[in-house]
Amino acid sequence: VLLNRFGDRISDPSIRKIFDRYIHKAGLDSKTSPHTLRHSYATHLLDSGANLREVQELLGHKHLATTQVYTHLSSERLSETYQQSHPHSRLPESDKTL
Repeated sequence: VLLNRFGDRISDPSIRKIFDRYIHKAGLDSKTSPHTLRHSYATHLLDSGANLREVQELLGHKHLATTQVYTHLSSERLSETYQQSHPHSRLPESDKTL
């Protein structure tokens, strides 16, 4: 809940209007929304080492399935996990056969 200078709740359309103004000034894609920030926040938390349960709490979700919708694994994170976990990642190139 965001409040204006009078202490009243800012309406969703007002938030969107303010957000759109800054998106335009920044030269970002006009499809970017305040909701995009929640997705980015969740993904950055995961990329920084938070686990899914911690992200759930920080986003205030009741169900873990809802949190999973918000989280996106970056290709860098997937590559890092592969390098750390997969046995073939530690083999010399000549030994990696299908």
